[in-house]
Amino acid sequence: MSALEGSDPAAVGADLAGLAPEDAARAAFYGLIARLFYAPPDQQLLGQLLHMDVFNEASQVADVRGKKLAQAWAAIVVACRSAFPVVLENEHTELFIGPGKAEVTPYLTHYVIKYATDNPLVELRQQLIRWGIARRETAHEPEDHVAGICETMRFAIAVQHRALDEQKAFFDRFLYRGGVAFCDAVTASSKANFYRLAATFAREFFDLEREAFEMV
Repeated sequence: MSALEGSDPAAVGADLAGLAPEDAARAAFYGLIARLFYAPPDQQLLGQLLHMDVFNEASQVADVRGKKLAQAWAAIVVACRSAFPVVLENEHTELFIGPGKAEVTPYLTHYVIKYATDNPLVELRQQLIRWGIARRETAHEPEDHVAGICETMRFAIAVQHRALDEQKAFFDRFLYRGGVAFCDAVTASSKANFYRLAATFAREFFDLEREAFEMV
């Protein structure tokens, strides 16, 4: 379950009824990225990923960024065909949990703190309160876990129907810079195999979102 009350990244396709197709796709991508990085895929999710009709052939996607996103997705699907949940669980643990110090921290404020006096996590918590999103009492992760921030974006789009300028402000302040740095760290890790593909897909999606928000 997500660290955020009222949201669940396991429900990848939930809450999409009534949304415009573009927003439904965006919300689904955020939910999927949250689910992938919150916990390793189990056999059920692997099966879902294999049968999700996310893109047509990459060649049918018109723009360059869309093609790169489609190609990154295709690589994940190929990996799912031969993936074993226990192997993915070990990789997820080695990368993001430990034992000891994790190879890659999934907490995005880590990547944007420049000075000792900075505390973007406090600002994030204040923003979540303003949006009426509370932390689950049973959650152990801080709110700046990449899964929690992506799930907040999904929730803002699919459930709260936040205006694009509100989505953009949250994305710019709390997700993009830290998210890109996180994805780059995963990609650079020698311990990342499946998650290198997941990070590549997430990075392409974040860049696509940034380009789209720039036109708002």
